[in-house]
Amino acid sequence: MLEELGRPWEAARESVLRAERGGPRQRAVGAGRKPKLVFVDRLLVTLVHLRHGLPHAVLAELFDVDRSTVSAAVRQVRPLLAARGFAVPDRPGLRLKTLADVFAYAEAEGVELRLDGAETQVRRPQAARPGRRAFVSGKRRQNTITTTTFSDGQGCMVLSGVVRPGRVHDQTAVRSEGIAEQFRQHPRVKAKVDSGYQGLAKEFPRQVSAPPKKPKDDACDGDKYAWREARRRQSSARICVEHTNAELRQWAPLRRFTGRRATYAETHLAIASLISDRAAKRPTQRRTSTELVFARDTAC
Repeated sequence: MLEELGRPWEAARESVLRAERGGPRQRAVGAGRKPKLVFVDRLLVTLVHLRHGLPHAVLAELFDVDRSTVSAAVRQVRPLLAARGFAVPDRPGLRLKTLADVFAYAEAEGVELRLDGAETQVRRPQAARPGRRAFVSGKRRQNTITTTTFSDGQGCMVLSGVVRPGRVHDQTAVRSEGIAEQFRQHPRVKAKVDSGYQGLAKEFPRQVSAPPKKPKDDACDGDKYAWREARRRQSSARICVEHTNAELRQWAPLRRFTGRRATYAETHLAIASLISDRAAKRPTQRRTSTELVFARDTAC
């Protein structure tokens, strides 16, 4: 990670310094005032802040620097982590960054996607602020921000984002990102969803699988048993994406976000990219499309 983020951080820093100077540097490289935190420490400060949600003042005491230095370090490193994308199993160096990347990967590798939405409580907007009610979740009755997570059948996160205010429905959020167009462009991609995406399953019945509707009260016992069994099987196939969302809640900022809502999307992407790195290293049982197959095996 040091090698991956070191050069972009140095390039961004030189760009800012050049803009402040108004031209190229006049002294040799290495001259002038030295930064109070080297890049390794800046990365460590950001990771600790993202993992445990420690205030900047506490981190400043731990690293013996001013609070503004810690705030600047987090502002510099966090967007670099958010822009990394999501790692995938058995593909070192490959990272998915957009919804189009996810569908292209799923079609090429034969991956069946799982979708699930999650809500994170945020601070209530100030009174009389425009759009204040947009963050009030109809399900939790709190001020939240909604995100959508995509995973494969083994719980490896391939995308997490689609950030919207809590009042926006899960299906509306993914439709605004163009998921319907992606299903049309990739007809072989299939997905399992929960009951919140019934409209998507109705539009793409051969690609999207949602839980069956509950039978009426006067239905026979056989229909009710079949419905419970189908729902159980659907939930069992989708439990992996629930576990993926649970991994996000292990990081303190995503349990209850106390920072500015404008920085939530960047914070979520930074944490999700780190989780995808760990998930991609787990052993998988899926064969990749580039795996060699002996000719005698295909002739049988």
